[in-house]
Amino acid sequence: MNDATTTTGELRARVLAFVRERDWEQFHAPKNLSMALAAEAGELMEHFLWATPEESRAVVNDPIKRAKIAEEVADVVIYALEFANATNLDVAAAIESKMAANAKKYPVEKSKGRSEKYTEL
Repeated sequence: MNDATTTTGELRARVLAFVRERDWEQFHAPKNLSMALAAEAGELMEHFLWATPEESRAVVNDPIKRAKIAEEVADVVIYALEFANATNLDVAAAIESKMAANAKKYPVEKSKGRSEKYTEL
């Protein structure tokens, strides 16, 4: 599998099959999945704690650290997909809607090259 040829639906189905094989759906209430997702995001952040922006770029280029970071990214995405499975959220539709909202909040002519929140542009 790779990003160029794998759909979101295929990933969701793979995650769901994994969960069902283990009878884990009983534990996957939105509360639990959102907490697991946050915990995994925290584990991803640990790799960059106290690093400068430049150092954080170097961390992701270290082959050993990169493999561990990839595992954490996978955990985050897996929990996000399982959250979508458990709640019947359409991930692609949610992303499309959010990107449209963000485009309105952050028009290119006001936000290009700037990091301020939309309320400060």
